Amino acid sequence: MNRRNFIHITATSLAFSALPILPALSHNVTKYKTALVGSGWWGMNILRCAIQAGESKVVALCDVDENQLKKANEEVTKLCSDQPKIYRDYREMLAKEKPEIVIVATPDHWHALCCIAAIESGANVYVEKPVGHTVMEGRAMVNAARKYNRTVQVGTHRRVSPHNISGMDFLKSGKAGKIGMVRAFVHYGGGAGEKLPEIAPPKGLDWDFWCGPAPLHSYNAGIHPRGFRQYMDFANGQLGDWGIHWIDQVLWWTEEKYPKKIFSTGGRAIKKDSTDAPDHQVAIWKFEDFTLEWEHRLFAGNEAEKTNVGCYFYGTEGTFHMGWLDGWTFYPSNKNKPIIHEDAKLNEPDSQNIKELWANFLDCIKTGKRPASDIEIGHRSSNVALLGNLSMKLGRSIDWDGEKEIILNDPEANKLLRRDYRGNWVYPS
Repeated sequence: MNRRNFIHITATSLAFSALPILPALSHNVTKYKTALVGSGWWGMNILRCAIQAGESKVVALCDVDENQLKKANEEVTKLCSDQPKIYRDYREMLAKEKPEIVIVATPDHWHALCCIAAIESGANVYVEKPVGHTVMEGRAMVNAARKYNRTVQVGTHRRVSPHNISGMDFLKSGKAGKIGMVRAFVHYGGGAGEKLPEIAPPKGLDWDFWCGPAPLHSYNAGIHPRGFRQYMDFANGQLGDWGIHWIDQVLWWTEEKYPKKIFSTGGRAIKKDSTDAPDHQVAIWKFEDFTLEWEHRLFAGNEAEKTNVGCYFYGTEGTFHMGWLDGWTFYPSNKNKPIIHEDAKLNEPDSQNIKELWANFLDCIKTGKRPASDIEIGHRSSNVALLGNLSMKLGRSIDWDGEKEIILNDPEANKLLRRDYRGNWVYPS
């Protein structure tokens, strides 16, 4: 996908979906009391799918930004007959509304606290990726889900995308041969950017609450809404945002649960704006039986490369590309054999498969089965990305014990598996 198409897709996603008011599927359908925490762009994508599925009664919308809440509430009332209550504090919302399903679509640094509180209140949770901002937050989320026996689905929706499923079947069948290396990548353009002025937060935004357990930053218009992913105190850069989708595909393919050794490097060669995430990064994870490489850049977007997102699986029988908008393609080593391709089947807005992941979520709530993107799966995929960033921050390689979830023989590195929370916020255990 070229940069031009990416910008078009992103821009069109801002418009509200023109969906009709949806009646209950039948008079006998029991609807789950559903609440949304984080009512911005992606949170509303998820909530639309929940409403469309016809098994949710939207009882609450929660956000520290009243401006987003107002827009979200207006859309909900157009999509269905529900009249959700409005909250700023997720803890008050959980106590008063006692939702059965909670969607957590906040910035990364809020995922753990909101998700765990929802689980402890008795709710099943759909939480966005990466599951936590630090490794030990993810472990605490898994522990809470298991302790309270709640269904927790992570928003890695490519686990249920039709072309990803068929592509994974192709890989696991051995048709690509023995795979010794995988290269995952996202190359989108951009430029140096510019420094944004520090200004007062917009009226209606509780900026102190927005920062929450993270360090208190001065506000600029590039952080919120939607810009937080390139600020490392609130998110995990391109590797934690885009990278986890493709890392998750690799962990879906392999029987190995975690890498043994990690090294990452990169920096800010081009970016001169207010963000602090690396504008380019390379990471290497050594697994027992193969090597995974990640690379991204936020500059030099052009037509020089055939595709700029996805992952290549390099096998003895050929090269398999698992993509996004362009589906998957297998290029056989034997040039006399045909190239095999399958198109993507994606939903709008934003070319995603949330609808299918939500259906799986509902089914697992009813049956007690583990969901396609269970919290443990999401935690392991998140860890790979987070450990890549951790290695880059340290400036050296690390050895990972995935069973004990510790970095071997490196006390300094182990301290970075968690971080101190600000003020009265308490890091989950």
